[in-house]
Amino acid sequence: FGPNSDFLDEARARPKYLKNMLGSGQGKVPLLSTTALHHLHIFIFVLAVAHVTFCALTILFGGAKIRQWKQWEDSVANEEFDAEEVLKTKFTHVHEHDFIKSRFRGVGKSHRLSGWMHSFFKQFYGSVNKSDYTTMRLGFIMNHCRGNPQFNFHRYMMRALEADFKKVVGISWYLWVFVVVFLLLNVHNWHAYFWISFIPFILLLAVGTKLEHIITQLAHEVAEKHVAIEGDLYVKPSDDHFWFRKPRLVLVLIHIILFQNSVQYKFHSCIMGPYGYIIPRLIIGLFVQFFCSYSTLPLYAIVTQMGSSFKKSIFDEHIQEGLVGWAKQAKKNMGLRKAAAKGSNQVVHKDDSSASTQMTNVQSEQNSAIDQDGNNASEIVPDTAHK
Repeated sequence: FGPNSDFLDEARARPKYLKNMLGSGQGKVPLLSTTALHHLHIFIFVLAVAHVTFCALTILFGGAKIRQWKQWEDSVANEEFDAEEVLKTKFTHVHEHDFIKSRFRGVGKSHRLSGWMHSFFKQFYGSVNKSDYTTMRLGFIMNHCRGNPQFNFHRYMMRALEADFKKVVGISWYLWVFVVVFLLLNVHNWHAYFWISFIPFILLLAVGTKLEHIITQLAHEVAEKHVAIEGDLYVKPSDDHFWFRKPRLVLVLIHIILFQNSVQYKFHSCIMGPYGYIIPRLIIGLFVQFFCSYSTLPLYAIVTQMGSSFKKSIFDEHIQEGLVGWAKQAKKNMGLRKAAAKGSNQVVHKDDSSASTQMTNVQSEQNSAIDQDGNNASEIVPDTAHK
């Protein structure tokens, strides 16, 4: 460094910072300069703000799309309130049902492949229609709340979605690992910022195809087992349709997609690269944001309810709080009962041991008395006989 170096001027003004960065030994250099540290702070701040903003936009637009399904919920509820419709005996021909006709492609390997292809393209147009919604709604109610046929499935779905995306807005440790790897791969002429943009794009298409294929699998299960059924058509939810039998994994992938898509820089940043890479990168980012909001998010909201179990959002917020309080109190009472039972067992053991000790003492006294009497008798009997 020269005598008029800006670094030395700043070091003289901030001796404590210099001591922390350079250490007390000689011949050491800072891991990060002041400028680099300042840029890192800006990067973390902008990354967090962009991620939260993109997630909020996704939830806002996706929620608006899901609210359009409320008219389907209201129409189904009106039919259930109609007494004549309820008393009427219905027989549904499975293969003529709209849900089956739009999803069932026959049995066999070729039809399985066509099912995957159909699921891939279905996510781009009409990902969820009325027959899909009403069939999955009835399947959820018949499996999880049969005693409440007028259950508001749409309201529960919105509550569950809000609870899930509270976690999506946060930045987890594995996302920071991705940022570190990305910075390490930021080598000149590698254009890492452009190529990494394909990761959320591919993940988004894979997640959308999988969610659509789960609906197709539900339709195949009904079509292969039944020709006609009495009553309305409904499916059976199961975790077996999801990757690794974990419906929650879909939410983790959406979390990764939204985070990677929110990694943004200034337009003239050195990381952005030439304009030939900037424009396609921005187009991919806009497509991912729009498609995730209007297709993948609504798909996730309804298909994730097709697991084997339901979420705690099935109860209203005040009921959830009451159940949590009841569970804590029940756990506390159970602990007190165990402690009381353990204490009573110890008392019983003490009483038993003292009683057994007393019985042993009494028994030994009786034995000694018997021995003494026996000895006396053996001494008296010969004398009496002799006399």
